[in-house]
Amino acid sequence: MPKAPATTPQTEPPSYEAALQELEQIVGRIEAGQVPLEQLLQGYQRGAELLRFCRDRLDAVENQIRVLDEGTLKPWTQE
Repeated sequence: MPKAPATTPQTEPPSYEAALQELEQIVGRIEAGQVPLEQLLQGYQRGAELLRFCRDRLDAVENQIRVLDEGTLKPWTQE
């Protein structure tokens, strides 16, 4: 029985923008049919990781904005 190819651990992107750019490249290659069948699953898995990373970053920013909107952080006033 053949062994499944070893997967190399993917590194976390340095930023939201870098993750989005890599995700767009993966999607573009898949849509263009430039990914061999053997690599299609790896591309899909990496895309899912990048999507999760982007969603986590967006959620974190959304939570920070919610805190600011709720007035939890009061503006500093000089007396």
